[in-house]
Amino acid sequence: MKNIFKGIILAGAMFSLASCAEFLNRPTVDNYNTSNFYQTDAQVEQGINYLYNSPWYDFQRGFIKVGEVMSGNMYWGKSPYLSLTTNGTDEDLVNMSYSLWSVNAHCNTVIKNILAAEGPSKAAKDKAIGECLTLKALAYFYLVRTFGEVPIIHDNSDLLGTGEYNTVKKVSKANVYEYIIMNLEEAMKLLPKNAQFGKANRIDYYAAEALLAKVYLTKAGLKGSLDSGDLANAAKYAKDVIDNSGRTLTPKYSDIFRLSPSVYNATGECLISWQWTTDGGQWTRQNSLQGDIQMEGFGDHGDLWGGWGGPSVDLMDAFGVKSTDDPSVRKDEKDTRRKASMMMAGDYYDYFWTDKGGFDFLKFLFDEGTYGKNGPHQMECQTGACCVKHCYGNDADHIAALGKPADRMAYELPTHVLRLGDIYLVYAEAVVNSDNAAALATVNKVRSRAGATPLTSVTMEDIWKERRLELSGEGDYWYDFVRRAYWQPEVVIAELKAQKRSIYNGKLGDVYKNYYKTNEWDIDLLNEPTDDGTGVKGWIEGAANQVWYGKNSLKGDDDAPNVTIKSFTLPFPTEDVVFNGNIASDAEITEVDIRATYPYNF
Repeated sequence: MKNIFKGIILAGAMFSLASCAEFLNRPTVDNYNTSNFYQTDAQVEQGINYLYNSPWYDFQRGFIKVGEVMSGNMYWGKSPYLSLTTNGTDEDLVNMSYSLWSVNAHCNTVIKNILAAEGPSKAAKDKAIGECLTLKALAYFYLVRTFGEVPIIHDNSDLLGTGEYNTVKKVSKANVYEYIIMNLEEAMKLLPKNAQFGKANRIDYYAAEALLAKVYLTKAGLKGSLDSGDLANAAKYAKDVIDNSGRTLTPKYSDIFRLSPSVYNATGECLISWQWTTDGGQWTRQNSLQGDIQMEGFGDHGDLWGGWGGPSVDLMDAFGVKSTDDPSVRKDEKDTRRKASMMMAGDYYDYFWTDKGGFDFLKFLFDEGTYGKNGPHQMECQTGACCVKHCYGNDADHIAALGKPADRMAYELPTHVLRLGDIYLVYAEAVVNSDNAAALATVNKVRSRAGATPLTSVTMEDIWKERRLELSGEGDYWYDFVRRAYWQPEVVIAELKAQKRSIYNGKLGDVYKNYYKTNEWDIDLLNEPTDDGTGVKGWIEGAANQVWYGKNSLKGDDDAPNVTIKSFTLPFPTEDVVFNGNIASDAEITEVDIRATYPYNF
C-alpha cells in the first residue's frame, strides 16, 4: 500500500533531518543519526519534537475539508467535500491518509530507537515513549473515524522484514478502538502527571487521559446503541482531567487561538496541539492553513487565496446571526465565540494588524486608501463571512508575539486538536442522562466563559449544538456526525440534509460596500435585479432550506447533499487499494485479539 508504507520507510530515513528540528529546543550539532543521538535526556526530548509537526503537515487541508466543509460549518465552492462526493483519487484525501500513516510509522520508529538507547534515564525515555503512544493513538483516532476499518501497523520493521506489507488486512472498528485505548493506557503508565502545559504544550498524563475520555464517548455508540460502560469511562476520565490536571478554561475565549505562547499556554486549556515552527527552513514543520482560508492581502507574503470560501450560512444560524442583518443588531451580542470564529460586517479585531491599529473587516474590503490597498476590494465569500481561527494576521502580529516574522505559507500558530473546553462537553454528554444537574453545570461553565447566557436545563441536543459552537472551525464537527451515525444515523442524516450549505448571490457585497460608505444598511440592494433579470427575494422570504447558489439560481431541497449511511466513511486512496485489495471497501474485515496480538513490553 503505497501511502501507508511510504510512511513506514520514510520514518527511519527522515530521522537525520527531523531530530534536529527546533520547535522546542534545538540541538547544537546538525549531523546526528540514530546511532549517536539518543545519549542524554535532553536529546531524547529533542528527538521527538518533530512528531508534533512534520508528519501531520499533509493532514492540514483534510483537517479543514473533512472536519469543517463536510460537516456544513464551512462553504468551499464546488468542492466534493461540500457535496459529500469525495472519491479515492482526491489529492487532499490521499495526502491526509499518507500523513496519518506517516505519524504512526514515525512514532513506531522513534519508540524503537528510544528503547535501544542506553544513555538516557528511564524517566526521560518513559515520558518520550508516552508522548509517541499518545500521538499514535491520535492518528488512529482520525483514521478510524475517517476511513472506518483500517489495518493495524504495530511495528514497521517487522512488517517490512516479513514482506507482508501488501497483504495486511483491515480489522474491525471495534478492534481499532481497542488498539487506540491500549495505546493510551500504556501512555498513561509512562507519562508524568506534573503539568507540562507551560513548556510548549507537551503531552502529559492528563492530555492522554483527555483523549481517552473522548475515545470512549465516540466508541460508546459503536454497537448501535449507547454503551453505559463506555459512557461511564468517558465521564470518569474527563472528570479526572477537569478536577486534577491543574488546567483551567482560558478566561478570554479568543486568546486560545492567538500566537503568543504566554497566552495559549497560560491555563493549559490546549491539551494536544500540533506545534509548528518556521526555523531552519525545513518544509512541513510550519503552519500553512491561513493561505487556504483567508482573504488576499490579509498577510504580507502573497500566499492567501481562501477568501472565496468561509463560514457557512448554517453555522451563522447556529450562532443566531445572519449576514443579511444590519450589524447594529449584534452590538449587544453576548457569545464571543461567534466573532472569534467568523468575521462579519461591522467586526473589528484588536489582535490582528496591531501595527495599523487593529483589523476592520469592512475597511479592509472597501477602503480605497493605504489601509485596504492589498485587499480584494470586494466581498469574496458570498456567505458574507470570513474565517478567524487558524489565522495569525500579518508579519507585525507574528513579530510582536514571537519576535520573528512569518514566511510564505509558514507561520507558528499552533493548531489545537484537543482542549479542555471539549473535555467539559465530553463529560456533560456522558452524564446528561445519569446526572443531569452535573451536565448542566458543566455546560454552563463553557457558556459562561464565552459570555453566553447560561442554560436553565440541558438535553443531548443542547450539548450537541454547544459542541458545534464551542469547536467551530477546529476540524471536529464532522467527527461528531460520524460517531452519532453509529447509533442515530437517521438523526444526523436528516440534519445534514436540512443544512444551508450554499451562498447568497453576488449582491451581498453591494450591501456591505454601501454600509461601509454610507453607514446605512440597505438590504433592498440584495433584491435588485441581476444580469439575467431575476431577483433574490427567494432567500429572504422562502422556505428555511432555500439558498442561493452561483448566479442567482434558486436552490431548494435539491441543494442538500445526498447523504446515506455510507457517507460517514471516506474511501481509501485508490492507489492504496491497487497495491492491496485487502483494504478495498468491500474487502473482508478480520477480528483479532488486540492485546494478545500487539503487546507492548516497556
